[in-house]
Amino acid sequence: MKPAPATVDEYLAGVTPSSACETLAGLRAIIRDELPEAVESIKYGIPTYKLDGFVASFGAYKNHCSFFPGHTVRDFSEELKGYKILKGTIQFPHDKPLSEALVRAMVRARADENLVTRTESVVQ
Repeated sequence: MKPAPATVDEYLAGVTPSSACETLAGLRAIIRDELPEAVESIKYGIPTYKLDGFVASFGAYKNHCSFFPGHTVRDFSEELKGYKILKGTIQFPHDKPLSEALVRAMVRARADENLVTRTESVVQ
């Protein structure tokens, strides 16, 4: 059994097919551009981003890629029509990435929600 990747670079280096790797590298670039201060790590074997709490994760699987922005999925249900949605997860083909604008909006919404939650807990 192959050891779990320790970094996102290691994770991406092991992703096949190349179209899935390119798609996930694109997600990574969008998240890092939108939230440069987010902490990038491997959690549960997949790339994960945190900023005042969980923001998003992504992964490659045999027949699809997945983007995990958590419950934010419900806030973007209209924009996500046509995708397979499973409780906080968006599945899409390896070679058909989510739109950059949609990913940016979702990670920003998660980060903003985390900030509000953190601020409210400090005030109380």
